[in-house]
Amino acid sequence: MSVNAERDISAIVAKVEPEARRLIAQYPEGCARSALLPILHAFQNVEGWVSPEAIARAAEWVGVPVSVVESTASFYTLFHRRPVGRYMLQPCRNLSCIINGAGEIMEHFRERLGIGHNQTTADGLFSYEEAECLAACDRAPCMQVNLQFYFDLTKEKVDTMLQAIRDGSFEVPPLPQSGVPGSDWHVASDGGKKALGAQGVVDANDPGGLGDRSGVAMIERLARDPEPVVARPTHERLIADGAALIRNNGEASRRDGESSGGAH
Repeated sequence: MSVNAERDISAIVAKVEPEARRLIAQYPEGCARSALLPILHAFQNVEGWVSPEAIARAAEWVGVPVSVVESTASFYTLFHRRPVGRYMLQPCRNLSCIINGAGEIMEHFRERLGIGHNQTTADGLFSYEEAECLAACDRAPCMQVNLQFYFDLTKEKVDTMLQAIRDGSFEVPPLPQSGVPGSDWHVASDGGKKALGAQGVVDANDPGGLGDRSGVAMIERLARDPEPVVARPTHERLIADGAALIRNNGEASRRDGESSGGAH
C-alpha cells in the first residue's frame, strides 16, 4: 500500500476523535500538541498503523504542520507507518538476551516464519522485528507479542506460541488490520547523510555487533578508522572536542613510548 494513497478514513476518525478531544482537553489552552503521541496511539489502536490520513488529521486537531506530526511518527519505532501483521513478534536482540541464547531464538523464529527482520508473512498474520533492549534482562531471553511481554524463551515455547496464534487460541488478541500488509512496513528515508555509525559498513544495523561473536568485524573497522569521531561545526563540546581528545591522547601515548624507549 502506498503511504501517499488518499483514503476515506471518516469511520476511523469517528472512533478516534472523541478520545482525541478528551486528550487535548487535559492540557492548557495552546498546549494541544502535548496530546500528539496518545492521539497517534489512538489511531494505531483502531486501524493497526498510523496512516498519512491519520497524520494529517492529528496535525489539524493539535494545530501543528503535518511535517511536525510526520517527523514525530517517524521518530518513534512503536508507530507503524504501513500496515503490519496481526501479531507483531519482537524478540530482544541486546546483550543480556544474546548471552542467554537470543541468537538461537531469533534464528528459530526466522526459520519457522520464513521471513527475516522487519518483514511480514505473506498471509499478513505475523510481522517480525528483532528489537532493541526491552528492559527485562533478568528474564532473558525475552520478547514482546503485540507489546505483551514473554520471558525465558526457548525454541519449544516459540513453537507453542506460533501454533496457538495460528489456531486462534493465543491469549493475546490480534492487532486491528485496516489494510493489506506488504512484505515490510518501513517507509524509505528521504535521504541525507548517514550517521557515523552507519558509514562504511555492509549493514548499518550490524556494524560488528550482533552476528560478530568474535568482535573481529569491529576491530577491523577501528583499524581502518582509528579516529571515528568527526568534528563538525557545533556547540556540543562532546562532538566538537571528541576528535581532538582522541588525537591528543594518541600522540601523548606515542611520545611516552618513545621517551621510555630512549631512557633505556
